[in-house]
Amino acid sequence: MGQKLVGILLNAAMHRGVPRLKTGQESLELYEEAAAAYGMVPCFLQLSDINLESGYSLAYVKGSQGYQRMAVPTPSVIHNRAIYSQNSTGTDRLLEQGLLVFNTCNRYGKDQIHRLLAQNDALRGFLPDSAAGLSGLKTMMRRYPDLILKPCRGSVGKGVMRLSRRDERRWIWSYLPPGTRRWMHRAVNPGALPRTLRARLSAMPYLVQERIPLAELNGRPFDLRVTVQRGWGGDWQITGMFAKLAAPGGFVSNIARGGEAYSSSSVLEQVFGGETAASIRMSVEALSVMIARQLERSLPGLADIGLDIGVTRDGRLYFIECNGRDQRYGFQKAGLGNLWKDSYRKPMGYARFLLDDPSRYIRY
Repeated sequence: MGQKLVGILLNAAMHRGVPRLKTGQESLELYEEAAAAYGMVPCFLQLSDINLESGYSLAYVKGSQGYQRMAVPTPSVIHNRAIYSQNSTGTDRLLEQGLLVFNTCNRYGKDQIHRLLAQNDALRGFLPDSAAGLSGLKTMMRRYPDLILKPCRGSVGKGVMRLSRRDERRWIWSYLPPGTRRWMHRAVNPGALPRTLRARLSAMPYLVQERIPLAELNGRPFDLRVTVQRGWGGDWQITGMFAKLAAPGGFVSNIARGGEAYSSSSVLEQVFGGETAASIRMSVEALSVMIARQLERSLPGLADIGLDIGVTRDGRLYFIECNGRDQRYGFQKAGLGNLWKDSYRKPMGYARFLLDDPSRYIRY
């Protein structure tokens, strides 16, 4: 195969869907288009099909009859879009063999990211006050009247809860029962928290944060998803951003939990006015690049992330969380088709940059 190959590493379940074009929110078409723009052919891999001894891998490659599984020379540059368990060493083995894998790890603990950002004095003021676990919850309940509880390793808003004080003897616990989209609200005694709540915090690590008073549009709080990626040239670039509005009556903006995506310019202008909205967007972009540069110091191969940035009613910015595998489809849902395509082009540009100059791969 004479053309340059670029690897796209997928989890096994998504990989099985490639020949049927059933890959969830990942667009095979946009990978093809973006890779072709840089003179490359994408091949879709799973870890178990990469043979490090032979230097060949089984991969899905598009041909005249659709996607066919074939043996190809293992691509020297691989964009990781798979999520593995904390104990997995698969991508580490690829790196040890000299392959250039970017976004080596795609899932980081929220507490880990918070600690890494807190090391930078310039970023500390953008971080909500945080604590961990049940003991941290009790401390935070003494400090703040409104709290958000997040699983340290959860995603798409799964498991997020809220505790808000009504008076000295009563707090309201809000949570989403498994398998539903209807929030439950339960009065609790701060001195005797429900066994179910305590069990949740004991079963898995939770991060407890002060709830940021997010700006609202028509009574719906929103935050901004900012896609930050390395592209051609290797530098961090802002691909774009969109606003995520919580469902009516809700407080979680995740699209998978009933939130909706809209143009960030439109939402910010409606809430703050044109001049202030433009200033906020510029500040969000500068903050996002600063965050990416701080994280790259400790997270090897980082190249493609989605940041959630909150904006308060008075225009103050807060970092909410980092998504190691950015779900780019929010651009499409927000009617920002060109930015959706750009979110695929940037990583392919970075892959071509590394193919042409492997010495520019940043390992740290």
